[in-house]
Amino acid sequence: MSPDTTTALQQELLRRARARTAAAPLPPQQRADASEAEAVPARAPLSHAQRRMWLMDRLGRSDGAYSVPFATRLTGPFDLDAFGEALTALVARHAILRTRYGQQGDEPYQEALPAPDAVPVRVVDTGSPEASDLADVLSAEALLPFDLAAGTPPRALVLRHGPEDHTVMLTFHHINMDGHALEVVADELAALYARATGKAVPALPAPPQYADHARHEHAAAAGFGASLDHWSRRLDAAAPPALPRPAAPPADLAERPSATCLTPLGDTVLDGLRGVGRDRRATLFTVQLAAAFAALHRLTGESDLVIGCAAGLREGREAAALVGLCVNTLPIRVDLGGDPAFGTLVERVRDAVLEAQQHRHVPYDLVMERLGAAARGGDGAALVRVTADVLGEPTALRLPGLHTEAVDVALPQAKFDLSFGLVDTAQPAGLLQYARGALDDTTGQELGRSFAALLAAVAADPSLRLSDLPGAASPAPDRHPVESALRARPGVADAAAHRAPDGTLWAYAVLRERMGPSPTQLRAALRSSLPERDMPVAVTLLDSLPRRADGSLDPGALPGGPGALPAPGGPRADAVTEAFAHVLRRRPAADDDFFALGGHSLAAVRLAERLRTGLALPLTGLDVMEARTPRALTALLETRAAARAAAVAVRPAGRRAVRAGTVLVTGGTGGVGSFVLRELAAQGRPVLALARPESAHLVAGDGVEVVEGDLTDLDGLRRAVAGADAVIHAACTFTRPEVDVAAMRAMTEAWSGGPFVFVSSVDAYGRPDGAEVAEEAPPGPPLSPYGRGKLDCEALLLGAAGTGGRGGASAVRSPLVWGAHDRLRDQLRWGALGLLYQGLRANTPVTLPAPGTHGHPWYGAAWVHAAALARAVTACLDAPVHGVANAVSGHTGWPELTAELRTLLGSTSEVRYADHVHPDLDHRWYYAAGRLAGALRARPGEDFRTVLAAMTG
Repeated sequence: MSPDTTTALQQELLRRARARTAAAPLPPQQRADASEAEAVPARAPLSHAQRRMWLMDRLGRSDGAYSVPFATRLTGPFDLDAFGEALTALVARHAILRTRYGQQGDEPYQEALPAPDAVPVRVVDTGSPEASDLADVLSAEALLPFDLAAGTPPRALVLRHGPEDHTVMLTFHHINMDGHALEVVADELAALYARATGKAVPALPAPPQYADHARHEHAAAAGFGASLDHWSRRLDAAAPPALPRPAAPPADLAERPSATCLTPLGDTVLDGLRGVGRDRRATLFTVQLAAAFAALHRLTGESDLVIGCAAGLREGREAAALVGLCVNTLPIRVDLGGDPAFGTLVERVRDAVLEAQQHRHVPYDLVMERLGAAARGGDGAALVRVTADVLGEPTALRLPGLHTEAVDVALPQAKFDLSFGLVDTAQPAGLLQYARGALDDTTGQELGRSFAALLAAVAADPSLRLSDLPGAASPAPDRHPVESALRARPGVADAAAHRAPDGTLWAYAVLRERMGPSPTQLRAALRSSLPERDMPVAVTLLDSLPRRADGSLDPGALPGGPGALPAPGGPRADAVTEAFAHVLRRRPAADDDFFALGGHSLAAVRLAERLRTGLALPLTGLDVMEARTPRALTALLETRAAARAAAVAVRPAGRRAVRAGTVLVTGGTGGVGSFVLRELAAQGRPVLALARPESAHLVAGDGVEVVEGDLTDLDGLRRAVAGADAVIHAACTFTRPEVDVAAMRAMTEAWSGGPFVFVSSVDAYGRPDGAEVAEEAPPGPPLSPYGRGKLDCEALLLGAAGTGGRGGASAVRSPLVWGAHDRLRDQLRWGALGLLYQGLRANTPVTLPAPGTHGHPWYGAAWVHAAALARAVTACLDAPVHGVANAVSGHTGWPELTAELRTLLGSTSEVRYADHVHPDLDHRWYYAAGRLAGALRARPGEDFRTVLAAMTG
């Protein structure tokens, strides 16, 4: 093969290796007429790339982290109506832009919705804003969550700065958009806008549909065997690079989770880099990737490195018009041993990329699944934690008759721990982005500058060896990394590390307070910040460290290495070990950390479900994430087993006799349901409580009969409803709205008489325009999946009320619920207020939105005391509201709430105010609560200060 032929082949392959290029065959497809909405089968599987996005959404990453903002400044006569018409036509053409995502059993699916009559375009008059103000508005819009279960049409925002000056931003979810698809959108909107303004333009051909691409990918999976074998061999024993983490998380990590370093390059650098590539039959992308490998080698000192790059999955002229997520991640592994010249490294990288391209169709997730836990580092880091790319001119709308300019919209999150970029535009630059929790800030900024210097150096002289290139590994700290990491923990006053003569590393810590973190918790924390080589075998707690007269540590006076604690034994310990091994595919030691073994949120849910059903004991995914080790999780289960044994025995369902006036209560083991049970018991009402077998002992008691079941047992739900005279439905999955809706449908079908009360949420109001929200006010977009599920459940209930002999229905919408209950305490610590609580607990600065930010005078939270909510709910049994009522005890501003929590937690956190709003704090609504005001009237001990004290004590 001639050099020219090789270069042409590589250029073609690497052109597809970026998100804006084309790369995976589609089967022949039926095409509808271009003037009509596409007729596609109702449901299709998710592609592997979509499935990853869907899982991130299910795990709580619906806060805009995976938004794709597309903003353009338009100067000239802009026809807003024509733009709305063009956008509506675009959504009609591409079913992926009006697709919802559901779940049937364990499998997700995508389903195209009918084309809308009109896609709404929100218009905001801004006058002539400062650039910083404009950036804040666009970033806030981009961070608004999507509701994947309801559908993902693009959000359209038009900022009107003047009669002929506008900024237009379309926001897509990454599940249906990539870089290449943005180019398709820009081209088609230009043609559709021209037609809408009366210009004669040719009709667009009918586009390919993404559902066909997903089906094709699934059909092709059976032929991936040989390529999977290749990846298994190629990545055998590969490990992610060990990046120099900060000793302690940055104080402002929540507000600034990532950082960038952009360093301009000289006018001759790009031409020089292209010349390096031409001489070695390599593209600019390959040369830049080689520079990234060199910089990473200089940083870490490692010679066996993996960097990820994007590969497109479009191929052929027809697929070029495909809108959707069609990218895959290729892990490129290169050996940098022998101190090669940079030109030699380029050739090694070229060969590795060409080899990877031959197997690009195998989804990255399948490769990682084949590799298992071996694909993660000792600290739990993913194999591809570093990426590289060449960045061209950003995509902008190209509407005829207007001057257009792309507008950058910054998102706070970094998708990877470290990303190298080469900006290939009229203003060339070296770009580095890094996650501030994964890379020390000082190191990150220096790495960004040295990467640019490295690019300039190799462009001028590719014969330089790696050891001669700019950049160097971070200097070793004076203290052992274990000492620095332990000292950074809020509860640790002093720490030391000592390596015994046999090479065993031991750690010692002195706590600030007696009730501080346990040795197991400290060791688990070390796993999250240290590589395996720096992990001590144990952490021993001391009252003080032995020191010499000069203040230095006296190793000889340290207690001998503690003997290894025996591994826990018994059936529950065995079950925990087997569950870890089954879910994580690695058999753990007693003190191995769940996350270090490759665990994540979804795995925690699966592990908890396996243990819950196998041992018939209550356990949640949050329990797993807090316990983290088999030893701690076994101890938790032993405690719960003892509590169950000591509880009142539950009478089998077949032997109970339901009394007249019995109220069925779901969710009795939760924070709200437990208070409802107490209120009903105080009123002397007979209760039938629905509970899982392993949790039945938690609700059994005088006046309470238990029927076993849960929200997934639809027949059991129907039988329970049919056997009761009234229903209070307080159970909720929180993360699976389709399960909640199916449960409500089954319950309303079985409901034949008496009142029915549903504990709903103010999330069903969405994000209204006004600050005052009346009871039964219409929802404001966007609705979260949780809020949409509540709204759908309400519609089923209120639609059935009063028909077929059924009684009155009440949907009681609650905000944050506070009360002295473990579940409610967990929600305070880790739920909607977790940002404040954890920041204050760690004594890190807390940033609140200043009054007047984005034109809103107040930010804060509505809340209700659990006991008051229980009174309001039970009051609806005797006096249904026949609709929606709010249950609110009060509204507390963020400054007031933060001050109270700061006092209760003994926090020294600095409280700051800024003109931007973190998504977790973007709440500014007052909810009227007149219909249930009597029942909600506060009783002694129900003010917010008293209840917070009870929850934090």
